Amino acid sequence: MKTYSREILFRLAELDSPTVSNAVERFRVRPRVEGYCGFDVRAVFPELGTTVGYAVTCTADSTTEDRPNPEGLFPLWEAIEKTPKPSVLVIKDIGTDRTRSCHLGEVMATTAKALGAVACVSDGGLRDIEEIGRLGGFQLFCPGFVVSHGNPVICEVGVEVEISGLRIRPGDLLHGDRNGLLKIPDEIVDLVPDEAERVREEERRILDYVKSADFTLQGLRDLQSEFRH
Repeated sequence: MKTYSREILFRLAELDSPTVSNAVERFRVRPRVEGYCGFDVRAVFPELGTTVGYAVTCTADSTTEDRPNPEGLFPLWEAIEKTPKPSVLVIKDIGTDRTRSCHLGEVMATTAKALGAVACVSDGGLRDIEEIGRLGGFQLFCPGFVVSHGNPVICEVGVEVEISGLRIRPGDLLHGDRNGLLKIPDEIVDLVPDEAERVREEERRILDYVKSADFTLQGLRDLQSEFRH
């Protein structure tokens, strides 16, 4: 698993996710329509700002009545404990009814945070929103909430999963905020903060020009031509 310096992680945490996404595009290491979640996976606590962390992946089922659960949650806790920090728990629903699934609540969130996780991402439901909010510093990304945990089972740990169109492997570096969630490709993580700053500067210049009394479409074309990649 590739890891990154505290400085890089700190700089990434200072950036909003759309700016990071724009920076990633410039390196052309993946198609522009890949690498991010759809709008059904949203930050529950937008006031927490940006989340950055290494993915700890698993599949789960809470809507199959008789699925056995011999090992409980300990394989998942062990995976979080072994993963570099900060880590992000990623739970893929594989049950019979995703809209009625529920994969994390107050007890799981508290335990995950104690082991070094800073967020949970799931394409299924979560619960105990007020209690998790009071934990502080633990973000949730999900499509919605479900009141009952049903018959919760963690099925496989450390496998590649897909969450709302985003394929995530163990150890992938995730970046998310109130705008959504994306994955930063390993080969460019160290380069993204500087490129993101260039994105910000170019956007600032464009916005300043558009808001100015000198604004014309031709002038905008000329300015944007300076920034083409």
